[in-house]
Amino acid sequence: MAAKSRITHHTSRITYHPSRITPHASRHLYFKCRQRTLARMSAPKSGVVVALWTPTKDEFALDRAGLLSNVEFLKTKGITGFMILGSTGEFARLDVKTRLECLSLLRPLAGEWPTIVNASAIRTADVIAVGKHARELGFGTMSLLPPAFYGLAQADLAEFFIYCARAVGLPLFLYNFPERAGTRINIETIRAVADSVEFTGVKQSGAEFEYHRDLVKLAREKNFVVFSGAEVTLPEAMALGVNGCVSGLANAVPELVVGVQQAALKGDREKTEMFRARIDSLLQHVNALEFPLNVAAAMLARGLAIGKTKTPLSAQTRALFNQIVEKVRVLYTEWGLECLTGKA
Repeated sequence: MAAKSRITHHTSRITYHPSRITPHASRHLYFKCRQRTLARMSAPKSGVVVALWTPTKDEFALDRAGLLSNVEFLKTKGITGFMILGSTGEFARLDVKTRLECLSLLRPLAGEWPTIVNASAIRTADVIAVGKHARELGFGTMSLLPPAFYGLAQADLAEFFIYCARAVGLPLFLYNFPERAGTRINIETIRAVADSVEFTGVKQSGAEFEYHRDLVKLAREKNFVVFSGAEVTLPEAMALGVNGCVSGLANAVPELVVGVQQAALKGDREKTEMFRARIDSLLQHVNALEFPLNVAAAMLARGLAIGKTKTPLSAQTRALFNQIVEKVRVLYTEWGLECLTGKA
């Protein structure tokens, strides 16, 4: 134990002098520091993080049983952790109340698995509401996309991230997906944010593969992790120094995504190409549908809960969806992947 006159918590780099602060303030600072330490430990460092699907009974009613069943299935498949309410989780189609309910339901994950909570929203107040609820439940890391629809100058984008991270009080994990958010997070913007708040990593979901290279270089300088959102090119991304994958497809086929990640890590080219070929074959089928309906088709073919679609679908899309599900079930049978409904 440290000397009574001086207690130093090395992880937070803060030195406390009890003679200068009240007992209440001392306890507050200690637990705040302790919370930050636990948060840092809970951030995913490598492997396959599942971008968790959010099944609903309708636009707002969470399918609680279905969500919990999916989570229990995934826990046994060698994954590293979870991203809750990400793009695959259709956060943009959920109201804040449903997002808070989802976090409350999944609260046990906060103490069991490295988990990232995506608090992204256009309204800053919504970001803070979701982020603070995540912090109160014990989740350790908050993810943010650029706010969609309205463009932001890079300096203002950095200010948005910094403001939200400080308001919420959780370590930040940035999420670059310009094809969806409409704004690219430039490398120098990430540098500015990493220099200003507690920062754990970046997920690169955009199509710009070379972005991984500059991102990894900055990550080594600033000591954060980099995850890719693309399963097929994961071996090449890992060769550049990427730590792992945040995968939506892993909801349906965690064995394949974990398989390609582990094979690439071990340098097993034969297994790497086998898993990559299966992932590519699956994507060729489901990508006839728009994202994230493609993920839903892959999941339903496996017998997992997808709930009801959160937006109306045409008769043509429903027919195509059903055709793809049947074709994908045949693939799963060929690959020896069990179907929870017994249809594959």
